[in-house]
Amino acid sequence: MGATSHQAGAAGRALTADRPSSVRNVVLVGHSGSGKTTLVEALALTAGAVNRAGRVEDGATVSDYDEIEHRRQRSVQLSLVPVEWGGIKINVLDTPGYADFVGELRAGLRAADAALFVVSASDGIDGATRMVWDECEAVGMPRAIVVTHLEAARADYTQMADVCGQIFGADDPDAVIPLYLPLHGPAGPDGHAPVTGLLGLLSQRVYDYSSGERTERDPDPAELALISGARSRLIEGIIAESEDESLMDRYLGGEDIDIKTLVDDLERAVARGTFHPVLMAAPAAEGAKQGLGTVELLELVTGGFPTPLERGPVTVTTPDGAVRPAVTCDPDGPLVAEVVKTSSDPYVGRVSLVRVFSGTLRPEQTVHVSGHGLTDRGHEDHDVDERIGTLTSPFGKQQRTLDRCIAGDLACVAKLTRAETGDTLSAKDDPLLMEPWAMPDPLLPLAIEAHSKADEDKLSQGLARLVAEDPTMRLEQNPHTHQVVLWCLGEAHQDVALERLRTRYGVQVDAVPHKVSLRETFGAKAAGRGRHVKQSGGHGQFAICEIEVEPLPPGSGIEFVDKVVGGAVPRQFIPSVEKGVRTQAARGVSAGYPLVDVRVTLLDGKAHSVDSSDAAFQTAGALALREAAAEARIELLEPVAELAVIVPDEYVGPVMSDLAGRRGRVVGTEQAGAGRTRVRAEIPEIEIGRYAVELRSVSHGTGRFARAYARHEPMPPQVAVKVREQAEKGT
Repeated sequence: MGATSHQAGAAGRALTADRPSSVRNVVLVGHSGSGKTTLVEALALTAGAVNRAGRVEDGATVSDYDEIEHRRQRSVQLSLVPVEWGGIKINVLDTPGYADFVGELRAGLRAADAALFVVSASDGIDGATRMVWDECEAVGMPRAIVVTHLEAARADYTQMADVCGQIFGADDPDAVIPLYLPLHGPAGPDGHAPVTGLLGLLSQRVYDYSSGERTERDPDPAELALISGARSRLIEGIIAESEDESLMDRYLGGEDIDIKTLVDDLERAVARGTFHPVLMAAPAAEGAKQGLGTVELLELVTGGFPTPLERGPVTVTTPDGAVRPAVTCDPDGPLVAEVVKTSSDPYVGRVSLVRVFSGTLRPEQTVHVSGHGLTDRGHEDHDVDERIGTLTSPFGKQQRTLDRCIAGDLACVAKLTRAETGDTLSAKDDPLLMEPWAMPDPLLPLAIEAHSKADEDKLSQGLARLVAEDPTMRLEQNPHTHQVVLWCLGEAHQDVALERLRTRYGVQVDAVPHKVSLRETFGAKAAGRGRHVKQSGGHGQFAICEIEVEPLPPGSGIEFVDKVVGGAVPRQFIPSVEKGVRTQAARGVSAGYPLVDVRVTLLDGKAHSVDSSDAAFQTAGALALREAAAEARIELLEPVAELAVIVPDEYVGPVMSDLAGRRGRVVGTEQAGAGRTRVRAEIPEIEIGRYAVELRSVSHGTGRFARAYARHEPMPPQVAVKVREQAEKGT
């Protein structure tokens, strides 16, 4: 790398790609605070897309422009920033780094063809970033690393490049190597010498940014001496990935390999995903035209990252599941596009960010919208034809009109009222479906209630829109607890959901304690007599029944047995007694939770020829069950979940201790890949309401878990006492 590329300014105009080979789709990955958004601003400035430090309007940046992001000073959603460099359109996908918004990261990975891992020189590499690197490696996605925060007092680029090699290059240390060395200016009062330029290891040229604009010169002898060892290692790493097997012998034999050959081999290895260069970047100073290292980064993206043509064919089916031939990146092929993000605009309505994998999308075109495979998240399968509105290219809050979007490119589509994140767009006369990408399960519950009657009227529509935008959120109408529950990925995810309900959809809701589905059962056999006799003028009420209640094995439900002899209870009223018993069982007999796993036997009773009725015997049946409960030991049953927790080996001990403190029972452990263990346990659901947050703390953000309902089992007496007290208080 190192040859100067001419930039093509794009400020104020939409960027339209005319062929897939002129597109690069790049997703930025890194932990919160690593500098991704700042890097996007610096790239936009260097590429001429903006005129001052990434700002487009009202202080908003080209990446973080949502009002929620303004208030929180944090990215919470995927954003697309198109820039142009050397005639190549680069779709930069900026993703949130906070774990609660990993769904936005997943969408960015789906839409991109290569990933740029952003690492802070002062903060290092967290466990979650390592996990994403491993995921990218598993699918062969090309990657590069850029080190930021070079201006920090304790920043050390060379040391951080070594750390990147150790962590990201654990399997192949020679595949993660810096392309440049830093050149430092005079040290400041704190002793920190700022990075003012780069020394190209291949080109052996100095790229000086100290003036605010990149200049190029030959290195002096001292600078040249700095690169000898690093340059040799880089060349050997590139040659090891070369398709020319004779190149290494020639190099070791003393031949001076042509730099063009090395650059070409480097770019091919990067595009194949077998070599991962380390670069550095810093934002532009006030008044500067370019940020340090941004030109070199843009050159790597345009020269080394793959085009959409190099992405493998995409598997498609018909909406009913019939397999169709895989589609390739061909603008003249059948239309196949995917909604990677859905958002709402107060003026335009629903806006869908779309990646076109095949064919060409045009404004005012009628397309088939197909959404399947997310019914477990509260999304109904749907197949509809819709006429799209305008096609636009986003830039901050602005939307710049496009006349087309070809295969390999991304664009925003307006007025797709039924489209949800993950849906497929195809030709209306040839509907196709892409399988949705894997999303993490939302495991943190948020129970909500409408704040007022007016909010109640708007709540269902607001929640439907919220879930349509975010497939990592699941909406549940719990039939047992009668609560509306939003399942989210974390507390920040919950906060953003509530804020969007309030600000976008005008719905004010209150968060209430989440309830688990408790049940009741009899701990021993008991008898009860229900007597419902009233006479107050006119038609009276008369019904007496005697029952016996005994516990049954778990999962038995309510069993009703008739053992009445001699017609003590007329045959026509026996179903009435059963109905009364079952109604009372559904309401509970102790703490208000449904009664289960008992056999109720009707033994005897009395009736009146005039005053007995269906309603009277229903009431008597309910009274008999309540009297039996008053004389018996009633146990509370709590749901128990099967938990599978996957963590790095070093956190297995803390995780098992934490589970034990939650009344959990570890039932086994097993390897779950290199350096990771799966811990299987059974644990009461009442103990894991906030486990999605607490596991993150215990495992330093590296753990994940899955849960599944196992059964209900008796709650310990001391816990049951507290639950009953809470029930009596109405909490």
